Amino acid sequence: MSRLPQWVGGLGAGLTRLSQRLEEQRRRAEASAAAADDPDELRRAEHADASPAESSAVDDPAGDRSAGGRSVGTLTVPRTQLPTAVDGVPGPGSEQEPASEPAAGRPPESVPAPPSYAPAVAARPDPVDAVPWGVRVAAEAGWRLLVLAATLWVLARVITTIELVVLAFIAATLITALLQPSVGWLRARGLPRGPATALTFISGFVIMGLVGWFVVWQVQDNIDSVSSRIQEGITELKGWLLKSPFHVTESQINHIAKNLQDAVGANTEAITSAGLEGVTVILEVFTGILLAMFTTLFLLYDGRRIWNWLLKLVPSAAREGVAGAGPRAWRTLTAYVRGTVVVALIDAIFIGIGLYFLNVPLAVPLAVFIFLFAFIPLVGAVVSGALACVIALVANGVFTALMVLAVVLAVQQIEGHVLQPFILGRAVRVHPLAVILSVAAGGLIAGIGGAVVAVPLVAVTNTVVGYLRSYSREQALRMSVAPRGATALGVAPTPPPTPRPSEEPRA
Repeated sequence: MSRLPQWVGGLGAGLTRLSQRLEEQRRRAEASAAAADDPDELRRAEHADASPAESSAVDDPAGDRSAGGRSVGTLTVPRTQLPTAVDGVPGPGSEQEPASEPAAGRPPESVPAPPSYAPAVAARPDPVDAVPWGVRVAAEAGWRLLVLAATLWVLARVITTIELVVLAFIAATLITALLQPSVGWLRARGLPRGPATALTFISGFVIMGLVGWFVVWQVQDNIDSVSSRIQEGITELKGWLLKSPFHVTESQINHIAKNLQDAVGANTEAITSAGLEGVTVILEVFTGILLAMFTTLFLLYDGRRIWNWLLKLVPSAAREGVAGAGPRAWRTLTAYVRGTVVVALIDAIFIGIGLYFLNVPLAVPLAVFIFLFAFIPLVGAVVSGALACVIALVANGVFTALMVLAVVLAVQQIEGHVLQPFILGRAVRVHPLAVILSVAAGGLIAGIGGAVVAVPLVAVTNTVVGYLRSYSREQALRMSVAPRGATALGVAPTPPPTPRPSEEPRA
């Protein structure tokens, strides 16, 4: 019974500590609820929790401990002797879980970390990071190519709508590139700009008109003889086919001729409508010729002022590069036109002489056609040579056609390996594959005019792109930071060594 007062005193002390802890938990809960509205209140609550004086005063008062380690005026009861619970209330001997403290650096309302036994769940990656690098690069390039293709499509539609104006302007540009050196030569001899332009313009178009008139006159003068010789050639060709090893019978030849006549009779209406459309084409051709003449006149007279006005439309950041690329593009175009004219003239003269000595009809008109078709690289030479061979075959037989073919091939070989590298040089160096593809694309887009314009357009584009690439590289080097100190000394150019008196070259 002597231990009953000690047990009652320990029970009272345990109940007191339990009530204080419950009060602490309530106070912390209120502080956590108020922290969402007032951050200063959260800091004050954390400061109150960190104060050691309150917990030491409750558990172990510093001023009541004696030298023996026992507190004065307080009963010390072993924890094993205290009851664990009384009427559902935890006793002082029961294990109490410490109150959950908010983690340092984390707000109290944050979700606590999962326990160690919970299965690990991998975080979902960012969708951008989940796409492979190659696919991202392809997508970036793809939409840019789509925008470029749409721009080119719209530009092609606009050019198709005003095709006559565009072709007339391009023809005027080519003629200007051919005649502009004559204007410069006359002005260098002291002639003013106006008279020099007028004299060059009139003489140039008069010469082109005389060439056209001469071709028409030769065709009209020889058309009757050519028709009779073609009839004779067809008869000879029919006899040769009957005697050839192909085993062609006369009934088969007559059947082919009858089918051709029926086709012509059945398509009479289409041929008539084509003739009516031909009148419209002739009017469009005359309109395009007049437009090209006026455009050529103004380009010859005011070409520099027109170019300076166009430069004002270019943004100032790119104006310097475009101003440098323009003259180089014009020199390339001038070199191409002049070189092509010289090469075409040589081809027409030599092939025309060969046709004349082989007694092929329409030798002069065929030479003019060879000159005109020479402006379509590769394809024009093949077409004009084939036309000359066919006329020689129908008019004079197989042997003459083979001789004409030999003459055409010889002249074209000299042109491709001697004339073009010597006359054109490196000014318009374009790969043959690019020539074929550009001629095919130009022919599909704009017919014969597109095929004529395709190669000079590719040559000018090649010159402009090459200059702009080198210009941008020079600008990047100029804008880069210059090296300093020892690095500058290491990369600075050093002057060449001064030669000794014994090593100096003698005069």
